[in-house]
Amino acid sequence: MNRRSRLLAAPLIGAAIALTAAGFAPFVSGADAAPARAAAAPAHPWMNPKLSPDKRAQLAVAAMTNDEKLVLVFGYFGTDFGTRFKAHAEARAGSAGYVPGIPRLGIPAQWETDAGVGVATQGGAAHKRERTALPSGLATTATWNPDTAFAGGAMIGREARMSGFNVMLAGGVDLLREPRNGRNFEYGGEDPWLAGVMVGSQVKGIQSNNIISTIKHYAVNDQETDRGEGNSIIEESAARQSDLLAFQFAIEAGNPGSIMCSYNKVNGTHACEHPWLLTQVLRTDWGFKGYVMADWGATHSTVAAANAGLEQDSGFGLSSTPYFGEPLKAAVAKGEVSQARLDQMATRILRAMFANGLFDHPITEAPLDLPAADLAKHADITRADAEESMVLMKNDGAILPLSPDVKSIVIVGGHADKGVLAGSGSSLVYPVGGNAAPGIAPTGWPGPRMYYPNSPMAAIQRQAPNAKITYVSGDDPAAAARAARKADVALVFATQWVGEAFDVSLTLADNQDTTIWAVAAANPKTVVVLETGGPVLTPWADEVEGLVEAWLPGTAGGDAIANVLFGKVNPSGHLPATFPKSLDQLPKPSEPNKGDTTYSEGAAVGYKWYDAKGLEPAFPFGWGLSYTSFDLGGLTAKPGNGTIMVSFSITNTGKVAGAEVGQVYVSGTGWEAPKRLGGFEKFYLKPGETKTARFGIDPRLLATWDLAGHCWRIAGGTYTVILGASARETSQTVQVTLKPRTLPATWRPGR
Repeated sequence: MNRRSRLLAAPLIGAAIALTAAGFAPFVSGADAAPARAAAAPAHPWMNPKLSPDKRAQLAVAAMTNDEKLVLVFGYFGTDFGTRFKAHAEARAGSAGYVPGIPRLGIPAQWETDAGVGVATQGGAAHKRERTALPSGLATTATWNPDTAFAGGAMIGREARMSGFNVMLAGGVDLLREPRNGRNFEYGGEDPWLAGVMVGSQVKGIQSNNIISTIKHYAVNDQETDRGEGNSIIEESAARQSDLLAFQFAIEAGNPGSIMCSYNKVNGTHACEHPWLLTQVLRTDWGFKGYVMADWGATHSTVAAANAGLEQDSGFGLSSTPYFGEPLKAAVAKGEVSQARLDQMATRILRAMFANGLFDHPITEAPLDLPAADLAKHADITRADAEESMVLMKNDGAILPLSPDVKSIVIVGGHADKGVLAGSGSSLVYPVGGNAAPGIAPTGWPGPRMYYPNSPMAAIQRQAPNAKITYVSGDDPAAAARAARKADVALVFATQWVGEAFDVSLTLADNQDTTIWAVAAANPKTVVVLETGGPVLTPWADEVEGLVEAWLPGTAGGDAIANVLFGKVNPSGHLPATFPKSLDQLPKPSEPNKGDTTYSEGAAVGYKWYDAKGLEPAFPFGWGLSYTSFDLGGLTAKPGNGTIMVSFSITNTGKVAGAEVGQVYVSGTGWEAPKRLGGFEKFYLKPGETKTARFGIDPRLLATWDLAGHCWRIAGGTYTVILGASARETSQTVQVTLKPRTLPATWRPGR
């Protein structure tokens, strides 16, 4: 959501908005002025839960007036915006958005919360909801475990419902095409299959609470620089095989109630008024049955947007023009937007509400504070997610896990004596206990810069109760080196603050590289713990013995880090994105620019680019070490069910229990890169235990998009199936011969 949008002075704009002395104050007139929680009349046939969502929506729309339909398609920002906008009285205080209900017909309001990692509160709100934050979306993807993603989604969905929300603006699946994108931490990495499966699983978990989740930001929204007017230029076949394929997989896995269209233009047209994206691809080709809502401030027109496929104009008050308010009413009256289209817009919104339980399981309360017992249970869920997400990137000399009998530890930097870093912007969750390191600029939008009050240092002290533990800030590299020289082990916490509305550098800020070099030179037993939103440059990696990527680890991140460092948890995360050695390895080494951004690399995103160009990254996609050892083998691959059927086994050959991800890549001809991820399976194994994976590769991962034929084409010939523990580690290969096959654009599993 764009917190920098500016309200413009405006005249009275229709029945939904009133201009008051304080600014815009929305209200709903007539029957809609009654509280949205009013009971529905039992005679309403659409209230019958035995009917299908389609039939219920059809019946409800048939009973609605046009003014009532217009209520459904127009949403408000849920937070006071200075003196110029006062949120609707029925909105949840400090929330992202509100769409009034229609009590006459028993239609509930839509209370919307920013999401991604938990129930957010907007920065301008007087009272902040203190809620549980999951690790960043990229961190959850690093677990390579859809069950973990589902559990985290179910938890934040439960907190949303307990907080009085029935729509969660979660499900970020934009590919990590530009590693400097400030919102990469909200998303699912660089591979369409991994991102789609993981984000779709989280969305499915959220919606298990009888609320709606979005999937966003549709589409090709891969940088924050100039995000409102920037133009993503990409050839259709490349988009179909990369960014759009990630959305397609996520939609199929998660079945979201809504898709949120993005701020940017795609090939010259804003995403929220793009008929090819919103109708041809999303509806005709993919068969999506929910509704499309605009990101806050991403609507740019009335007639063009409505006719292109946008169903809901969101966030008025933060945005300045009520495109789907009075202007839409006038457009329908003139026939510029047909009556049938308005009916379709309302029907799609209601269908999603019926399908996801908003009618049959209504929200009944909206407390600002939640019971401590529930928050404690939820902290256990986010801690487990964080532990599983951490990637052991280097472990020379088996420096990790640390012994609880260690005598002295120096901890350097990252405010590790206070807490763990969070990502900022609209998805920021305020923690129980508040900011552990308040006052660090920026304290306003796109901040505040937030540290969750779960201190790694305190957790480490609990793991090594007899150790002398010293903290130094790291601001002075020489002082950090002097402290490190005297310790048995040095732990350097390096951070990268990221957030919405800005892009970032891959070089660690505030001279942190110099501090790491100084500490490593002073103490050979140095371990670096990264708290970052995504890949960063690690020019000192050869100088340190241990390296752990902890991402932005959420509410219980300090405990999770300590559990991994001391071996209470065996790390099992694998990188969902490539770490480059230098900026000149990127498809676009220069910083993100304003205006047109041409993605000349096409579908060769991330590891595919490195493979295609013969580049050696610092750490490859899929990389991740363990405190035990594994053997991946027994690979078989054969044609079946129109694709390649695969099986392989993983054996724990070490002395401690742990988990490993078997990654299957496929090499074909005429592709954007030498290989693609075709599937994966994660197993938890006791020492000596073996488990076997069996699955079919989604045939679209074997195909190329045929622009002229508007279909997927699998070429006949020989394919190489590769088993490994990362994109650069090969355990075994098998060749398979396939017959040519064509899949229609509408193909999906089970259809």
